[in-house]
Amino acid sequence: MPEPSEDVGEQLSELSRNAVQSLPEGALAEKLRVSAREGRPLRIKLGIDPTSPDIHLGHAVVLRKLADFQRAGHMVVLIVGDFTARVGDPSGRSQLRPMLSAEEIEANARTYQEQAFKILDSERIEVRHNSEWLDMGMTGMLELARQATAGQLLEREDFAKRRAEGRPISMLELIYPLLVAYDSVAVRADLELGGTDQTFNLLFGRDIQRAYGQPEQAVMTMPLIVGLDGSAKMSKSLGNHIGVTDLPEEMYGKTMSIPDAAMAEFFPLLLGREAPGGDPLQAKRELARGIVGWLHSPGAAERAEAHFDRVVREGRPPEELQEASFTAAEGPVHLPGLIAEAFGMSRSEARRLIDQGAVALDEKTLGRGDYDLPGEDLEGRVLRAGKRRFKRLRAA
Repeated sequence: MPEPSEDVGEQLSELSRNAVQSLPEGALAEKLRVSAREGRPLRIKLGIDPTSPDIHLGHAVVLRKLADFQRAGHMVVLIVGDFTARVGDPSGRSQLRPMLSAEEIEANARTYQEQAFKILDSERIEVRHNSEWLDMGMTGMLELARQATAGQLLEREDFAKRRAEGRPISMLELIYPLLVAYDSVAVRADLELGGTDQTFNLLFGRDIQRAYGQPEQAVMTMPLIVGLDGSAKMSKSLGNHIGVTDLPEEMYGKTMSIPDAAMAEFFPLLLGREAPGGDPLQAKRELARGIVGWLHSPGAAERAEAHFDRVVREGRPPEELQEASFTAAEGPVHLPGLIAEAFGMSRSEARRLIDQGAVALDEKTLGRGDYDLPGEDLEGRVLRAGKRRFKRLRAA
């Protein structure tokens, strides 16, 4: 494994590339100097709450920066927030998040490490679950609560906005910044990374480390990339995301649907290079190939591009079709139910697709209200829902 570089200026320049802020000014440079002088890798912290089972490209921006620190010889401390997920991060929220069950949190947490290792070096990482220290009992919690004031916590922009609008703020939400700040104490973080929406939490970690007699961590914030809609930040809850474990064909197709203006940030943040000039369509193809090649393989990127050309541009079904079965009972087959089961969507969404003319059997597009068809008319036919979803129908 590489050792921390003694060339602090060169290392600082490389590690700060594409970051929004490095706070406070000069803190990271001093940490790097101490690291070089003592021959000790820095401990670089990232906390992710398993509130959903998937990591998307928004998370990958920060994970890619963590990989830069690994290549520079430092140690990444990845904190799976199985305890803080019970509370829910209030950053950017206008209301209290719904509380997840222990089973949901555990199931989501199991997938996080595997997905993060698609980007990070598994040999230079320490994975921790914050339930190790936050399930501390009332004595420890009271001691932690003594380290901050209500005024400090209410300074958060989202809390201040909700107070001004007369909307409630729960005690759980006030506690959340304290809990994630204590994570930095527990793992003795030298630097914490996060998106720009986490700036308050990251800086608050410095306050709590100081209260517990530890050196204060430096803070680095990374940009929030927009989602497929081109406006809101990429988010699983908004359905505008590209997952790091999406199938190559799906990943390529979703990337091709991002707004042209987003390429200027996607290229440097996800591929480490500037967006090419010239034809936007060719640039977007290069971006899609690069992302699929990074998270899968160059061969998978080539196959995904060929699939996209065949299915989306030429409107033909893919060369290899999965099958979907239906029950050929007496009476018609209810297509919204069949589509919902075949493609993992709700029946109401399936009905909307039919009414919008986005569903076809072979080359025949269905019209509004075409919900029920005889089973004999479905056997062996290719069902298309939207532009990229195809199944061949077979009677069970």
